[in-house]
Amino acid sequence: MKKRHEQKLIILSFGMMIAFSIPISLLFNNEKEVLGYPMILIYLFVIWMISIIISFVIVKRYDE
Repeated sequence: MKKRHEQKLIILSFGMMIAFSIPISLLFNNEKEVLGYPMILIYLFVIWMISIIISFVIVKRYDE
């Protein structure tokens, strides 16, 4: 894997650290529900799923 693709994964890691930080996560800790699930659970799982998809695309596309 080339250096620039490794850098994309590092940037993704820092973005995930920011997205999962306590102050950002607590923005979604309210009484609203989506399909019966609290907003914070929806936020955490959606962000987690997006990070898996992005990392899969980076690794699959640029795997050499």
